[in-house]
Amino acid sequence: MAGQGVRRPPRATAAGCAVLLTAVLAAATGCARQPPPRDRFPEVQRMLDARARAVRQHDETAFLASVAPGSSGYRDRQRRAFRAMAELPLTGWRYDLVATDAFPLASGGGEAMAAKVELRYRLKGFDAEPVTSVQYLTLTRTDGRWRIASDSDAAASGHTGTRQLWDQGPVAAVRGRHALVLGAAGDRGRLTDLARRADAAVPAVSAAWKGRWSGQVVIEAPGSVAGMAQLLGSGDPSAYAGIAAVTTGEAGAQAKAPADRVIVNPEAYADLNDLGRAVVLTHEITHVATRTATTGDTPLWLSEGFADWVAYRGRRHAAAAAAPELSRAVAAGHPPRGLPADADFGFTGGADRLAKAYESGWLACRMIADTWGEAKLRAFYRAAGGVTAGEGHGGPGAPSASPSASVPSLKPSPGGGAPSGTPSGGAGDGSSSDAWSGGDTSGGPSGGAPSGTAPGEPSGAGEAGKRAGAGHPGAPVPGAADDRRPAARDARLDAVLRSQLGLDLGQFTKKWRAYLKGALKGH
Repeated sequence: MAGQGVRRPPRATAAGCAVLLTAVLAAATGCARQPPPRDRFPEVQRMLDARARAVRQHDETAFLASVAPGSSGYRDRQRRAFRAMAELPLTGWRYDLVATDAFPLASGGGEAMAAKVELRYRLKGFDAEPVTSVQYLTLTRTDGRWRIASDSDAAASGHTGTRQLWDQGPVAAVRGRHALVLGAAGDRGRLTDLARRADAAVPAVSAAWKGRWSGQVVIEAPGSVAGMAQLLGSGDPSAYAGIAAVTTGEAGAQAKAPADRVIVNPEAYADLNDLGRAVVLTHEITHVATRTATTGDTPLWLSEGFADWVAYRGRRHAAAAAAPELSRAVAAGHPPRGLPADADFGFTGGADRLAKAYESGWLACRMIADTWGEAKLRAFYRAAGGVTAGEGHGGPGAPSASPSASVPSLKPSPGGGAPSGTPSGGAGDGSSSDAWSGGDTSGGPSGGAPSGTAPGEPSGAGEAGKRAGAGHPGAPVPGAADDRRPAARDARLDAVLRSQLGLDLGQFTKKWRAYLKGALKGH
């Protein structure tokens, strides 16, 4: 069909023919960009706009009018979800149609559409930018109107989307000085305790980081591990066994980075003792505070090590107790030969390897603070991410440099081995998640691969609690993409070490090995 219907000019110049041919080929090969789905299907977008307006105006009747007749089970769930939102300070609620053939549809009569829809919303007083989550909806057209018939048909093809807390049951909100904690309505005592601990952790993070950030955090506390997986867009709850917490958000200096959330695993977090819970929350909140200064150039040993350094800062805790795996390796005469690579923070290498990676990063950051001072550690952190001294201080949405996806921050729980399996959906489908690795998840959303235990915080089980980092479940944690260019990345880190600390990478590594041997042997 190339050139069909095109009349050649009788006296065209060679240049003119070339221009014409280019235009013809572009049209024939479909290079012309199609309008977005919301513009191609305006009647569907109008239905979604009306649904969003109903949420903003607290109009249950108008909200349920977007549900297809005959979808009684879905209608009942939507009614419960709408009522569960009542206590939440929701604002900026909107839906966007982003795809119309997002998953296979079962054959049947009538018009139907497999729609991928993005929900964006903010929590008033906490989110400078919206959270984005993905929904896979079956739409049907009856009596000339498009309505929603189901939100579960896509699951069979592996498209789970994100189920927010209000989709899981009644929700309660507990406000602290620095935190908003959302969770199951029957769990208010647990939510209150989380708010109290977060209120203590936020000032500790601000004192250690010194950078300007919002100083507020939103914590989501689902009632089950399955609920945690649903919040992260994963259909595999077992992937999060042993992960005490996950931080979602987008690393780097995106002009409009999505809002952060700390998501707590009710089972793994409950296994931690008092100190372990404090360390987990402080670590996670550090990822929130440092997100805009954390980019794809930031090594995971630095982002995770810094978060643990903040969490342990000011606490009297012996290095050997906080780093049991490294202590055993040093005692056996097998200290690490070098700083951990990003791949060492993956969750498929075993619990011991993951634990050593976190412990190594923590001791590297502690060495910098002990030797060069805390201010130099902060400056080194920003420089490693390519952020200048005047950048990386903003709250949510401050400019940052990483174009990567989101960063889930995962925190494994005490005493267990590596969680079985790895999350398959990640923070799922472009939603906003940040996994515990410090580089870039969020996501993840829009987000780490939790499947291991990294001891660090003392647990009630008599063993160090587990750390986790930022990344996407089922994938390398933030920054893992940089493993594809290790030489260039090491060269950049070498330059930053020289400029900030006066040592090259080899000298720094040698100094770090001597430091951890001394610290873990009690010298």
